[in-house]
Amino acid sequence: MVEPGSRVLDVGCETGDLLDYLIAERGVVGRGIELSQAGVNESVRRGLSVVQGDADTDLQDYPSKAFDYVILSQTLQATYHPRDVLSNLARIGRRAIVSFPNFGHWRVRLKLLWDGTMPVSEALPGAWYETPNIHLCTIRDFTQLCRELDVTIERALALDDRGSDKGIADPARANLRAQHALFLLRADETPI
Repeated sequence: MVEPGSRVLDVGCETGDLLDYLIAERGVVGRGIELSQAGVNESVRRGLSVVQGDADTDLQDYPSKAFDYVILSQTLQATYHPRDVLSNLARIGRRAIVSFPNFGHWRVRLKLLWDGTMPVSEALPGAWYETPNIHLCTIRDFTQLCRELDVTIERALALDDRGSDKGIADPARANLRAQHALFLLRADETPI
């Protein structure tokens, strides 16, 4: 989804794996922001331009349209203010790429229904009291938030546990079948 040579901000980049890949394979000019000092240290050790920061509070300081793409991979559900974070992503980048675990997946629902407990899986590792996930959402929840923020979904993928696209044309079906969702977004331009 990222055009070669683009300016990219990876928000919540951890140790910089995605950023490193995009620089090497797509020739992007990449920057990162990471909450953990250990992640920042590892990224910098690898030669990446990464600063310590918090998506909930520090994105507001970035200028509008400063990047071609802003990426938030598997981080939205760990933010305190996902609405504000998504709004800032759409403002900072010409496009935003957001991925998250889908809490509407049939295995999640079944685990809650049969056992009455929060699921633990490859997509959702860790017990409920150890997980960084604080705002759980489904594909349908996310598409509704995009509508509320006037953010256009240009492309969407509903991925199974092997990374295969399950299609997202029918959000109800995607909610049941997808363990992860991946969206390419663009903010609707509104005159000031």
